[in-house]
Amino acid sequence: MAEKGNIAGVSTVGSLTGYAVETVAGTKPTKFIMLHRINASDEITIDVETIDASALEDEIERTIAGRGSTGGTFNVTVNVTDETIDEWEKLIAAYKTGKASDLSMWYEEYFPSLQKAFFTKIEPPTKIPKPARDQNGLLTVSMSLTINEYVGADTAIKPTEEE
Repeated sequence: MAEKGNIAGVSTVGSLTGYAVETVAGTKPTKFIMLHRINASDEITIDVETIDASALEDEIERTIAGRGSTGGTFNVTVNVTDETIDEWEKLIAAYKTGKASDLSMWYEEYFPSLQKAFFTKIEPPTKIPKPARDQNGLLTVSMSLTINEYVGADTAIKPTEEE
């Protein structure tokens, strides 16, 4: 590992994206299936809601921190190919199968230069959305993922090809 302060930042080149359904409810899976041709992924911010803690004697409102809010969804932009359509159809089917057994789907964003990856328990769209078209453009589709729980940074598990 490099000495502290020697790394200017982390490139997204070579980053991977994966998903997995729990085999034991509430436990992070140990194997993630790689999703290909991901162009972009929205950030998940944690906005803190406030609670009014004012009393009658206060002339100016007083607040305290409440719970954090993720906004509920984030989008993933995917290159549309026959292969990526097949991958996302399998992901949606795996989610439905897992949900029927009360098992969550996990989504991972993996960076080769980091020891931790970013994990979110998600619900995918029920169908692959229709992509927009541009003249002389790359055909992409935006997958809106519902955030069931933002897990955050945890030990990375490199996504692998589906067997």
